[in-house]
Amino acid sequence: MTQPVSPPRYDSGKVPATAPPPAWRTLVARADVRTLSLLGVLAVLIVIGGVTKPDEFLDTRNLQLVLTQASVIGVVTVGMTFVITSGGIDLSVGAIVALASVWATTVATQEYGFAGILFTAVAVGVGCGLVNGLLVAYGGMVPFIATLAMLASARGLALQITDGRTQIVTVDSVLSLGERDAYVLGVPPLVLVFAVVTVIGWFVLNRTTFGRRTVAVGGNAEAARLAGIDVRRQRLYLYLLSGLCCGIAAFLLIILAGSGQNTNGNLYELDAIAAAIIGGTLLSGGRGTITGSVLGVLIFTTITDIFALNNLQSDVQQIAKGAIIVAAVLVQRRTASTT
Repeated sequence: MTQPVSPPRYDSGKVPATAPPPAWRTLVARADVRTLSLLGVLAVLIVIGGVTKPDEFLDTRNLQLVLTQASVIGVVTVGMTFVITSGGIDLSVGAIVALASVWATTVATQEYGFAGILFTAVAVGVGCGLVNGLLVAYGGMVPFIATLAMLASARGLALQITDGRTQIVTVDSVLSLGERDAYVLGVPPLVLVFAVVTVIGWFVLNRTTFGRRTVAVGGNAEAARLAGIDVRRQRLYLYLLSGLCCGIAAFLLIILAGSGQNTNGNLYELDAIAAAIIGGTLLSGGRGTITGSVLGVLIFTTITDIFALNNLQSDVQQIAKGAIIVAAVLVQRRTASTT
């Protein structure tokens, strides 16, 4: 007796539907481990500050001050991140901030009011960035040497303009931005500017052709050239961008300090480079992260605030920063060797 034959089954080619993973798991999978680590370090510092000086550190005014101080160096760090990602370096950012701040606060400049101060600060920053870019991109100079020369020149010119004196800002519309009445929902205007610069910098680096070209030049300049990228022009644009950020930072510093001094921006270049490195930007180029750089700035600014509140000496603070930088570079080297 023959067994009944079942009809053949045809594969429709459809994959059985599976339930989508939870949203939190997708978020964690996409999150950068380094970013999470930096957030953890920042959280630990906040806990330390809250435990050692709970009344002072957790006070709203102190937190606003930390964010305000981070805003100035943070804007500089955004520009520095682009330069380092391309395989370059800019040692002149602190001196450019000083020169832009004193040039924008001269008596002649202040006669033009708010617009005159802002325009001068940005113009001086972009002008210095243009010189750096031309020397590096078209002059064939090593970025270290070219920007070191700019550092010395800008500091000297800033000293010559001020004659070693502090230039007080008398324009009320500029000074008012540093007062509490100008805060937007409790957020200082300087912090808002920093946030806008950060968002624009993140978008440009991660979502535009300019950002992809920057990474390509930093990864392999010759390969980028063979792929049709004008490497020299790209480097020129990057130093212009760095100068623009320095000009904006100088204007923020004028608001914060209410004056222009030739000592402004002292060691900003070291702080910006350090923040970018611990944030995950490769010093050799080819990889950069705006988010990590901003977290690096917040970490350093929080450390400075904790040390100040606890009356600890500045030399111990510098040692702590140095140890963090060394640790970050060692982690980068270890990560690079395992990939």
